[in-house]
Amino acid sequence: MFKSARFKLTAWYLLIIMLISILFSIAIYSEINSELGRVEHFQELRKQRDLQFVPAPPPNPELDRNVVAEARDRITLILILVNFGILVISGGAAYFLAGRTLKPIKEMVDEQNRFITDSSHELRTPLTSLRSEIEVSLRDKNLSVKDAIKLLESNLEDVISLQSLSDNLMELAQYQKQNDNLLSEKISTKEIINTAYKKILPLAAKKNIAIKNDTKDYFIEGDKQNLIQVFTILLDNAVKYSNKDKHITLTSTKNDHKILISVKDQGIGIKEEDLPHIFDRFYRADKSRSKEKTTGYGLGLSIAKRIIDTHNGIIRVKSKPGKESEFIVEIPEKNQSKII
Repeated sequence: MFKSARFKLTAWYLLIIMLISILFSIAIYSEINSELGRVEHFQELRKQRDLQFVPAPPPNPELDRNVVAEARDRITLILILVNFGILVISGGAAYFLAGRTLKPIKEMVDEQNRFITDSSHELRTPLTSLRSEIEVSLRDKNLSVKDAIKLLESNLEDVISLQSLSDNLMELAQYQKQNDNLLSEKISTKEIINTAYKKILPLAAKKNIAIKNDTKDYFIEGDKQNLIQVFTILLDNAVKYSNKDKHITLTSTKNDHKILISVKDQGIGIKEEDLPHIFDRFYRADKSRSKEKTTGYGLGLSIAKRIIDTHNGIIRVKSKPGKESEFIVEIPEKNQSKII
């Protein structure tokens, strides 16, 4: 589809360029031809004037006309060659420009297609589970009340899981728009961290994981709720992938008008081959899937990265497999996005 569109766009670019070039060529030829006509006319007048004072045989009047005609022919040929050169050069340039023009559109369409494909795949699993359990139970004529209650509880878990996935997909779709109209205000980093800490504290308490908050208080411009969500996601992941009786450390520094906030855990770590993909949508490392039996759809870090991107920031990770992981969020003090 895009290959055909590229050729069509190239053709339109070429048509516009050649129309302009031909119109300029016609204008140039008309002007030069007019000048040649005036030169020819002045030569004729000069010849007539010379004949009145010099009693000699007149020069061949056809000679100058032939020279002018040859000049016209040469100019015509030059203009044709120039237009042909413009056609060739602009053809390549137009094809390149058409590709550059369509590239962001193609990337957006590809991203949407991947989003739909990934979403459909993730939605299919809980839906299939729901359908299978319900169908099996309906065929069971001896289904007891106790079994029915267990079935409803299991179905409820799947429904909650689907709702969570749906909410995350909607959030991710919202951030994928990368809208510059970001709600921006002056925020305390200490307040952001403390709010996220309180949300995760019950989950950490269940695993007896201590969260050590050594962050300093800085002020940045950004969307408060979105940034709280980022650190809630990072802390949630840190707790999920940490063993019991471990601790998580939060630190912050300021460097060249940028605030760096670190979330470091003593968890299972991330394999080197997984590091380039952890911010990809629906990506989860094999170890976390098979051994740790953690819940989720691999959307949290993708959402966190989108939020940091809208704040013109950077999020990166360092990890030692089997020992620790450290996520570092770097946000400029002043957000360059449009404030609404």
